Amino acid sequence: MAQNDQGQEKTEKATPKRREESHKKGQVAKSRELSSVAILVGTLIYFYFNAPDLLKGLMAMTKKMLGRAGQVQLTGAGVPALFAELAWQVVILLLPLMLTVVVVSLLANILQVGFIFSAEAMAPKFSKINPIKGMKNVLGLRAFVELLKNTLKIIVIGSVAYLSIRSEVWGFLPLMDQGAWQILSFIGGNAFKILSNVCWLLMVLAVLDYLYQRWEHEKNIKMTKQELKEENKQMEGDPLIKGRIRRLQREAARKRMMASVPKADVVITNPTHLAVALKYDVATMAAPVLLAKGAGHVAERIREIAGEHRIPIVENKWVARVLYRMVDIDGVIPENLYRAVAEILAYVYGLRNSRG
Repeated sequence: MAQNDQGQEKTEKATPKRREESHKKGQVAKSRELSSVAILVGTLIYFYFNAPDLLKGLMAMTKKMLGRAGQVQLTGAGVPALFAELAWQVVILLLPLMLTVVVVSLLANILQVGFIFSAEAMAPKFSKINPIKGMKNVLGLRAFVELLKNTLKIIVIGSVAYLSIRSEVWGFLPLMDQGAWQILSFIGGNAFKILSNVCWLLMVLAVLDYLYQRWEHEKNIKMTKQELKEENKQMEGDPLIKGRIRRLQREAARKRMMASVPKADVVITNPTHLAVALKYDVATMAAPVLLAKGAGHVAERIREIAGEHRIPIVENKWVARVLYRMVDIDGVIPENLYRAVAEILAYVYGLRNSRG
């Protein structure tokens, strides 16, 4: 089980915030084997299509330089000029190959982890030269996996090379009677065959290595329960502050609710524990709307406001209880209460008419 620096076990999956921080630090799941295989495959493809032109270019350059060998003056200015010209021709000849390697390398890394530039990952860390930590890395699981992986690569490459060239051994003897072009073609063909077969197996190893890197990365960025609590506290704020905010929000909502009680047509009570204020406007409402509700002290305050504004208060335990439980503030009453509420409103309208 993975542990942090304090020895606590990392049992929780990484949060999106933890993953983002790890990404910014350059700590990502990346397989070097996959990049190496991609470069090898790209190089082979380049040689498959351009090997004859590259060979002709090398031969032409060699012929040209040997032809001029007798004309070069071995002086302090002649020799450097010769080497500068030779280097420039080599660069021009190998530039497509170098560009192929660079482009394939960039694509292999970008496809794995995306585009990352992390100054923190590039900064020197003195902890890396700690001999105790270095011994832990040498004797750790990662070092063992790397050793096993490299050993397996040597065995695979050696076995594939042997099996690929075993059937071509008898073809080496006739090369003594052939020209340089036939010798180079034979050697290049066999080398390409060996590398092609090796590529297929290295691709399998690279995929396995990538899966292992993903698994190890997920293990390393796991969090302890305490780290998860601290992050939640940072993201959501202190519980005491959150509780105070919720309390203030409830008080503000209660004040708004109390302010709408004078607009009610009737207040239905339980008679003392619950109070529900309703309003119904035939012209604008499809059904009565619950403006305010409360229990205990809030119910008492709703009754007081209703008395101050001469709003009728009707006692109906069942209707008050059902409305309090089923309908939210500013919500429309359900259809199964239409009849009961209609009777109460009819009673209230009758009171208004009698007062008039």
